Amino acid sequence: MATNFPSKGLIGAKLKEGLIPWLEGFKEACSLHKVVILCYRSRSLLIRTGQCFLLNGFIFLGSVCILKSLVTPVLQWILPDQCPHDEFQELCSSAAMLKVYSALRVVLIQLLYLCWFYPMYAFSIVLSTIWYNEIAQHGFSAMAEYKASVTDSTVHKEVLTSDRPAGLGGVVIGIGEQVYSILLLSFFFLQVYVTGFIPYIGKALNFLLLSWMYAYYCFEYKWNLSGVSLDRRLDFFESNWTFFVGFGNPCVLAIFFLPPLESYAVMATLFPLFVLAATSSDADQLISSTRKNWGGVGLGRVPIFYVADTLSLRVLTFLRFGTPYEQKQQNKAL
Repeated sequence: MATNFPSKGLIGAKLKEGLIPWLEGFKEACSLHKVVILCYRSRSLLIRTGQCFLLNGFIFLGSVCILKSLVTPVLQWILPDQCPHDEFQELCSSAAMLKVYSALRVVLIQLLYLCWFYPMYAFSIVLSTIWYNEIAQHGFSAMAEYKASVTDSTVHKEVLTSDRPAGLGGVVIGIGEQVYSILLLSFFFLQVYVTGFIPYIGKALNFLLLSWMYAYYCFEYKWNLSGVSLDRRLDFFESNWTFFVGFGNPCVLAIFFLPPLESYAVMATLFPLFVLAATSSDADQLISSTRKNWGGVGLGRVPIFYVADTLSLRVLTFLRFGTPYEQKQQNKAL
């Protein structure tokens, strides 16, 4: 019996349907000119973004660079593992003394981490989390004002339309979605971390999942401000997974091969740029126009958050909370 293999034309068409959205997503993430325009339109956005760069880029990342390029070499010279010069042979001829030098150097570096880098790391996480939200709000407002000035009021209202009902029911649904979203992203982060330990393919899977995770983080600010429901976010994200993996690739490429402390400092510095790029992006219109121009229908939905969603539902069921969808149905019944 002859086996029916996909034709080369079909394979080429599928590759094109995946590659073009990926390329569009990659381009959107690298659209730094949009970030410059938004900062030009909003002084508050410019100030907050500058403060984020000052804290994470200049102070934190600068401290890491000074440690690696200056402090560590100086300590290595003062407290060497071996004598580099003949005139110091008498002072460090003892192997025990070299071990003392090495241990003292390690202690001094660890004290520097304990007294400066770890507190700075915690301080940066707390303050940056607040600033990222404010940056997204300022960017969203600047983008909304610009759209209102160049389009009619009908289009502007469509952009800001919320999926949630007004009143107390909308507040309850919003709180439920926030709780569910935190659980979902926490389990997804755990999934990303675990995949890194899989032999052979772990790094590739880790890179892919990290790209999706950062892309979702960036767009979540805009979706929250627009009032887009959680089920719509997940459906849109998983249905257009090639676009979002392309958007997340530049985020991950900037940090993937760096040590943990340096990678956080770089990401904390660059993350506001990607958030603003997502805020200024019309992803739904871009994806629709791309499919229309190239005559494709996409590669179908991929259940990216299946594991995280299943675990989140189990936790909420255990705690006797309803999911956002169930809360919405209960609110309609009332």
